[in-house]
Amino acid sequence: MSEDPYQILGVPRTATQSDIRKAYRKRAKELHPDLHPGDKQVEAKFKALSAAYHLLNNPDQRARFDRGEIDASGAERPQQRFYRNYADTDQAGRYTSAGGAGEFEDLSDIFSDLFGQRGGGGRFRTVGQDLHYQLEVEFLDAANGARRRITLPDGNTIDLAIPPGTRDGSTLRLKGKGAPGFGGGARGDALIEIRVRPHPVFQRKGDDIEVDLPITLYEAVLGAKIEVPTISGRVSMTVPKGSNTGDVLRLRGKGVKSGQGAAGDQRVKLQVVLPERVDPDLQALIETWRRAHPYDPREALRRVS
Repeated sequence: MSEDPYQILGVPRTATQSDIRKAYRKRAKELHPDLHPGDKQVEAKFKALSAAYHLLNNPDQRARFDRGEIDASGAERPQQRFYRNYADTDQAGRYTSAGGAGEFEDLSDIFSDLFGQRGGGGRFRTVGQDLHYQLEVEFLDAANGARRRITLPDGNTIDLAIPPGTRDGSTLRLKGKGAPGFGGGARGDALIEIRVRPHPVFQRKGDDIEVDLPITLYEAVLGAKIEVPTISGRVSMTVPKGSNTGDVLRLRGKGVKSGQGAAGDQRVKLQVVLPERVDPDLQALIETWRRAHPYDPREALRRVS
């Protein structure tokens, strides 16, 4: 499998951000694991697709990848890392780093030796630096809550609780999981920035969920009771007679529940879809109906000057 995110998404390097989003949505609908239960190859392709989209959908990350500063996983390339850590900081911040906890442990030993000898038995004490990480989570895990086991740079593993309703870009704080302090000071914290992978079906707007739902011509005309996917499972919904493309139906309480407030709603936008082939029976039916019931849906447009 190619490691080039552009090849995975099937777009050229000159693709716009809009082209990248469209390519991802198209491929994600084809490869989503829900449509291929138990197929490990498809699951691996879907994960690779999501990772490629996450990298290229971020303009800063994309630019760094194009310049060769990071690889396809978003990790710093060894030859670039020291220069960026040094050159991108001001003089007061030259010792900060995005590296693992090991380098802070080395600094802790150095500062302990220096200030322990000069400060009368280690009276100089300061809290360790906070460490920053990113964690990608699936859309449904962020919406519904989940637990994930992650490995920190020092090799320790922790169970991280992802609260229900977690938003893209939010930060979770892990007390005492950062860099060690100096002179016996407390460890800093680990700050986990959550990046939520987009979903091929659901879109989040605040605490509401939006879904585009295709319906047949006869379901739109006659009405129907159909199943609709929600973030908590499939539910039954009534499509009223005479429904049209663009009509929005609301499923109360089927959105995201974040904090102590009530859950949001799911807004279902209907899309009337004709059959792939219009056969003679349908054509004859519509011709007969048209002659008896003519109407002009563009009448209002004709009054626009």
